[in-house]
Amino acid sequence: MAKLAIIGGTGLTSLKNLEIINREVVHTPYGEPSGPLTHGAMGGKEVLFLARHGYGHTIPPHKVNYRANTWALKEAGADHIIAVNAVGGIRADMTPGRIVFPHQVIDYTWNRINTYFEEGLTHVTHIDFTDPYCTGLRQMLIDGARVIGLKAVEEGVYATTQGPRLETSAEIDRLERDGCDLVGMTGMPEAALARELDICYACCAVVANMAAGRGEGAITMEDIEQNLNDGMDRVRALLELVAPQV
Repeated sequence: MAKLAIIGGTGLTSLKNLEIINREVVHTPYGEPSGPLTHGAMGGKEVLFLARHGYGHTIPPHKVNYRANTWALKEAGADHIIAVNAVGGIRADMTPGRIVFPHQVIDYTWNRINTYFEEGLTHVTHIDFTDPYCTGLRQMLIDGARVIGLKAVEEGVYATTQGPRLETSAEIDRLERDGCDLVGMTGMPEAALARELDICYACCAVVANMAAGRGEGAITMEDIEQNLNDGMDRVRALLELVAPQV
């Protein structure tokens, strides 16, 4: 039976609609994950939950141990992951609070350990990453959003930047020229690591703000928090619908 894991990003350090069974401290060959794994049930379905930035939201995006997180979820039985990510909207229709299901990603990060295939190999290993997100799971999210009436954006190219600072307006201009529609700091290497472990992985992005130079005035943390509060309520409703179907 498929087991779903949910990785919560900024604004989603817990799931109110998750019936918690127990929490498990896990150690991996790649170091410590962001926190204990939460085992629970949602809609009668067994679900794992992990807060990417720690349950106190203390781990910045460039310091997240993506390998340990993904490995721990795999070892706990997860073969599907829904990753929730806070992002900035580049494209005009990606307004604050909107949910987006990206179909492609471009990686602009550096100095992040981004593979399991680097030590003790019997042969060089390459993964096919043509389509970085699992088609079936992504379609479940799209269908679920339609059922509950969310005006979600059903595709987009996710630019993953290094962080932790936000981007300059010139950098956003460059990302737009590259074909990017939204920008965040946690989409990679998480998606690629999941693929290396044969985990079906999809992203549910929540627009926290218009990207630099795309809105009016400065980007403030107060605005980001408010937009995420609104957006994450929609995400919780969507997860409650989709989780039992996986």
